[in-house]
Amino acid sequence: MSQAAFELRETRRVPSAAIEPDPRAQAADIPPNILVHLTEFASQHGIPSEPWFGGLGLSRQQMNDPSSRVSYRQARTLITRALRSLHLPALGLLIGRNATIGSFGLLGLAMMTSRNFGEAMGVGIENHRICGSLLDVDFAAVDNHTVGVQAWPRFGEIELLPFLCEELFSSCLAIARELIGSRMMPVRLELTYPPPAHAAEYVATFQCDIRFGAQYNRIVVDVGWLAHPLPGYNPLTSRQALALCHQQLRGSSPSDEIVVSVERLLRSRLREHPRLIEVARSLHLSERSLRRRLAESGRIFREIHDRVRAERALELLHAGQLSVAEIGIELGFSDPREFRRAFKRWTGMPPQLARRSLP
Repeated sequence: MSQAAFELRETRRVPSAAIEPDPRAQAADIPPNILVHLTEFASQHGIPSEPWFGGLGLSRQQMNDPSSRVSYRQARTLITRALRSLHLPALGLLIGRNATIGSFGLLGLAMMTSRNFGEAMGVGIENHRICGSLLDVDFAAVDNHTVGVQAWPRFGEIELLPFLCEELFSSCLAIARELIGSRMMPVRLELTYPPPAHAAEYVATFQCDIRFGAQYNRIVVDVGWLAHPLPGYNPLTSRQALALCHQQLRGSSPSDEIVVSVERLLRSRLREHPRLIEVARSLHLSERSLRRRLAESGRIFREIHDRVRAERALELLHAGQLSVAEIGIELGFSDPREFRRAFKRWTGMPPQLARRSLP
């Protein structure tokens, strides 16, 4: 191919939709639990994992150090390399299905010694970051009869979302069954991405209704399970383990915590288009205090709001179930033209083009 022809083909490529990189993706504050599981899996199958660490400033030996922390960028790169090396489309399901309460360390102990399943789930969600979760996770009522563990992609993640959801939700189910027995069955599993080639593996793993192209990533269970008592209940041990979990969480700076709190609230109320003063009231802060605490993190409210909306818009565009106008409504825009202009400001391209460019 001539140089001119190559340059012409390059100019015709559809650019990828993207928002500006979040500087927090380079903060080394994530326990490497999921990376340990991947390297162990590779070792069990005779596949060397050392090449995965090239250029990352990490080594496999460091992954076994309890004090080790990695950045989201490092974790993402290593997982991408692992997926290419292992050639197992359902790798997330395989890793998650093998999870045990012991895999969660102190958090597993705090969950196991909780009073009932609902309390254990609350403890797990509140402290999920100490186990190296690469998704933001919440626990909420879906309707009067069901509740769900809901996951949000961090930093606008799209490419690794199937793997991360597979690992998270299959491990949630494995832990739930270890806590309350194999009779525990989810009502359904909802996922925002299209069905992968190995979709049958989802049915075999979760044994429930599987809905791809949904509006949310969540596993839904009957609310009746929440009151199920746990045989390992021990209030003293639970309090001690929970205190140690909170101590680990306090290793992150307070300024980062406020950013996470604002993001979580915005995600739950995107349709309402909440203003800074409304978010501050919901967080029991004055508008001035919230603005100051965000500034201490080097962040401003509008930038956080725009990023959360952009990430959600890309997620819904990738799912392919809603029109551009409907996605705008989900994000709080009453006028589709306003949403199109905002989306182009966030990503540099109109939503229709972004939808075509997504994998």
